[in-house]
Amino acid sequence: MSGGAAFPVPLLLGMMRLHEEPALHAPERLADWLEARLDEGLDWFDHADIYGDHAGEALFGAALRARPALAKRVRVVTKTGIVTPERDGSRPLAHGKGVKHYDSSRAYVTAAIDAALTRLGIARLDHFLIHRPDPLMDAEATGRALDEAIDAGKLGAAGVSNFQPEQWRRLQGAMHHRLAAHQLQLSLDHSAPLFDGHFDALVGDGLAPLAWSPLGGGRVMTGPARPTLLALAERLDVSPAGLALAWLRALPGHPVPVIGSLKAERIRALQADAGLTLARADWFALLEAARGHEVA
Repeated sequence: MSGGAAFPVPLLLGMMRLHEEPALHAPERLADWLEARLDEGLDWFDHADIYGDHAGEALFGAALRARPALAKRVRVVTKTGIVTPERDGSRPLAHGKGVKHYDSSRAYVTAAIDAALTRLGIARLDHFLIHRPDPLMDAEATGRALDEAIDAGKLGAAGVSNFQPEQWRRLQGAMHHRLAAHQLQLSLDHSAPLFDGHFDALVGDGLAPLAWSPLGGGRVMTGPARPTLLALAERLDVSPAGLALAWLRALPGHPVPVIGSLKAERIRALQADAGLTLARADWFALLEAARGHEVA
């Protein structure tokens, strides 16, 4: 069984809002932005076909075609499996609307991989994730699609997002390549996976944890942990957001935060704080503040 690539970076740059940033839509402008991030040592970019209904991947690919040398420097994660009502090509219901649903069929996954490669203008996807667990998933068929794409050199590794342990284990059991990564919601604002066995299971199964919404959509900065976060950040001379991400990285498996900001100064600030090592007592102080009670 083969394993996937590691994530030797402090951040993954999430592209979920790229289609909402007109200033970066011109290929040369986005190419400048990408080259700056690459020169700063950040080369992993997180996509999904659902982001902007393919627009995020298409914009990214246009920038790489405008500056072909960048294509060999970027590392790309992308995801598939969510079909929005607008993209539902099946017969519409009586009310004339499509149905949001999941599709992890072999044909859909295989076509999604090829389409992502075309939109992004790259030869290989470093990681390809099934975006949501599909209750109708035929693990043998889905696993075969992923194995075949890895064998063909289209994928460096495959993984999952938002799966529960038995869901990813059922898929893993049907594959000869190892699932390499799991992207899950995890932050000071959403620490439940640390206490319900979910996080222990993914680390135990050797999946690289990728944390989406690592600042809780801003709730980490405005919620009950705010006073402790501000005081500790001042004492440690780091940004509160950088401290919140350090809290995540202290966990086993060293989760990599997937940040959503496209602002260069914001990214630089978070990267500058990425070397912080958090003392155990400070880690628990933040947890206590976020949950509102001491550990047992």
